[in-house]
Amino acid sequence: MKQVNLKHLSLTIILGLLTFLSGRGQAGVVSYDLYGLSENNKLEIFNRKVSSFAEKDKKGISFSKKENDGVAWITDLAFSNGVIELDIRGKDEYQQSFVGIAFHGVDNNTLDAVYFRPFNFQSTDSVRKIHAVQYISQPDYPWQVLREKFNGKYEKAISHAPGGNEWFHAKIVIKYPIVKVYVNGNQEPSLSVEQLNKRTSGKIGLWVGNNSDGDFANLIILKQDQ
Repeated sequence: MKQVNLKHLSLTIILGLLTFLSGRGQAGVVSYDLYGLSENNKLEIFNRKVSSFAEKDKKGISFSKKENDGVAWITDLAFSNGVIELDIRGKDEYQQSFVGIAFHGVDNNTLDAVYFRPFNFQSTDSVRKIHAVQYISQPDYPWQVLREKFNGKYEKAISHAPGGNEWFHAKIVIKYPIVKVYVNGNQEPSLSVEQLNKRTSGKIGLWVGNNSDGDFANLIILKQDQ
């Protein structure tokens, strides 16, 4: 009867386990170094200039200001369902700061997005306050159409809102067709809506709106099965 080399067998089991865990990690949570992606030309930029920055605990990218929307798609990254988390910084400048995430993108004009209006975060105007976080589905459902036809449904206030010039943490949970948005660890979503199209997957990128710049860092994505 052939003897079993226990030392070799143990090593084989350990290596197999490490391979299994490594595979699981690749299919699960992935951290994206936006600073590195920018430095290595791994972002597809539309209608903006993007630069990298490093400050304290943040390393990421900054958008220039320009008319109309802009986006930085992450090269070769497709997304269906899962969780997107990142840190965002806009500005407390009225109608000059629209910052967020584009997902299920087909091209620069066909996409879903969740974005924030930091200049409304701390507003004492009750109408402006409920326009803090917004879902849109381009090109058929931009914010103007949604506000006119479904006023108050696809944009909401943020409970315990941060200051308009502060970094804040956004968590966007997408399980088609439901989109939920959480800010700064709040247990209740600031926004919960159903998507307005039949796209279940597509490109993902950082998004800014008309006349807006913005800063983004610490992007983490957890992909989940459909």
